[in-house]
Amino acid sequence: MHRRDFLAALALSTTAAGLLGACGRSPDAASAPVPPPVGDAELRRVRLRVGDQKGNSQSLLRSAGLDRAPYAIEWSTFTSGPPLLEAASAGAIDIGGVGNTPPLFAAAAKRNVKVVSASKGNVTSDALIVPKGSPLRRVEDLRGKKIALARGSSAHGQVLLNLRQAGLTPDDVELVILQPADALGAFNGGEVDAWAIWDPYFAQVQLETGAEVLVDGTGISNGLDFQVASDAALSDAAKNTALADYVVRVAQAQIFSDAHRPERAKAWAEDTGLPLEVTRRATDAGPNLPIPLDDSVIRSSQELADAFVQAKEIPRAFDFAEYVDTRFEQRLAAVR
Repeated sequence: MHRRDFLAALALSTTAAGLLGACGRSPDAASAPVPPPVGDAELRRVRLRVGDQKGNSQSLLRSAGLDRAPYAIEWSTFTSGPPLLEAASAGAIDIGGVGNTPPLFAAAAKRNVKVVSASKGNVTSDALIVPKGSPLRRVEDLRGKKIALARGSSAHGQVLLNLRQAGLTPDDVELVILQPADALGAFNGGEVDAWAIWDPYFAQVQLETGAEVLVDGTGISNGLDFQVASDAALSDAAKNTALADYVVRVAQAQIFSDAHRPERAKAWAEDTGLPLEVTRRATDAGPNLPIPLDDSVIRSSQELADAFVQAKEIPRAFDFAEYVDTRFEQRLAAVR
């Protein structure tokens, strides 16, 4: 897309966002003014601070040849979604990609962030695993056992929903709150009985230790991932222009990665230092692909949020739609 076409499309998406907000899709988005796009010279001065996890977005863009933007990108790596969103709310980063659960905890904590785009991936990599040879065979067998997970991560949601389906609650197990790197050590050292995790950690531990899947996200997880931006960045005209371009680049790269999985796996391995066989296994499981940030996404997220509130894992009920901003949807629709 030529530069002037990009700016024209962005202006149109700004108008569309106002119309969507007026229809009641996202009360906060409707009340927050959307700044107009800036020109080339001002955009070139932008430094967009992007949060990433285990090389996901950075390697994704690089593998698709979309890492050279008309603004500078400053990458920061986080171990999981919750600390990434804390950084966004505090103004330390402008945007980052997370799974389906971190935005719920951010909303419950009234963080200064908004979900601005959505994608959906395979759910088989959202797994609850046990060591090779473990006597545990069903979720029901976890009663009284220790489960490692990162609080507020997609793995947390996975555990909650699987326990509920098995007639258990978080009180029936011992949740051991660990970030992935620490959880890997605890899992390999026999300090926990099970681990709720996602790729590439899932692929890594399977290949290195022969860990067995107790249950995955099939029929449980909605498979959603989000790009989440800070309110401060969304209200800044220059950064908002960069954000509009960035979310489109991510969507384009996701589509590219589906058709070019070897390139995706290679870039992922180079950025993380993980063995190529690990990233190839994670990539072959299937990529996230962009989807509309529509009512069905909001409804599914609200159902998951309500389940957390019911389980007393989240302290207050809230309206997830208030933390959704659809201003970039017209631009994204042209890509999907």
